[in-house]
Amino acid sequence: MVDRSTTIKKASMADKSLSGKVALITGGAHRIGASIARQLHDEGMNLVIHYRNSKKSAHALQEELQARRGESVVLVSGDLLKNGVLSNLVYETIEAFGQLDVLINNASTFYPTPIGEATEKDWDDLIGTNLKAPFFLSQSASASLIASEGCIVNIADIYGDRPLKNHPIYSMAKAGLIMLTKSLARELGPKVRVNAIAPGVILWPEKDLDDMAKQRIVSSTPLKRSGNPEDIARTVLFMIRDAEFITGQVMAVDGGRWVVL
Repeated sequence: MVDRSTTIKKASMADKSLSGKVALITGGAHRIGASIARQLHDEGMNLVIHYRNSKKSAHALQEELQARRGESVVLVSGDLLKNGVLSNLVYETIEAFGQLDVLINNASTFYPTPIGEATEKDWDDLIGTNLKAPFFLSQSASASLIASEGCIVNIADIYGDRPLKNHPIYSMAKAGLIMLTKSLARELGPKVRVNAIAPGVILWPEKDLDDMAKQRIVSSTPLKRSGNPEDIARTVLFMIRDAEFITGQVMAVDGGRWVVL
């Protein structure tokens, strides 16, 4: 006798397979972006990884992933704030793999801009990378994503809801990215789902804090520990593969830090 429940389960798992699907990841060469790339590649996805200055890291990641599955990773470099780069990312993706199923807006700039010290250059950089580029890249990718009934995942920040002191421009940019997520969910539905992930303490800034400052932040978090890039990568996978009835949402992955800010 055939176990119907087992048959249905196997069919459902097959429907959720990401094998052969294509993801474009901005800022995908290192840190959280690289973890997302590894997670999606492990699921059988082909990747287009964008980078700006991290050439060495990008090529090392490509070599690592293609050692497991050849011809599965394409690299594209460029400054997201320059004309033509965003549309070129979509063009290169379609040229390489013939489709685009997932856009991950991960690239970000982060640094303090205290009131009285912020410049227009800071504004253009932080707003441009964290908000302007995701908007126009999503617009450029929209036709391909509609055709594939794909999805967008934006990497936001818990400070897009609760501002980080001395970082007003960054906080505003991430707040805008959260609203962009909700707006695109309306604009691109029903074919394309759009969600965001808001990391908390995952990786410390590259210009490191001292140990006391780190401990103070961690101790104020309900789970009393920091997370890791794989926590974000697994959540991205959930948003792509499993969240079939979720759109326009922001998921905090922060150990509960948001509730005590």
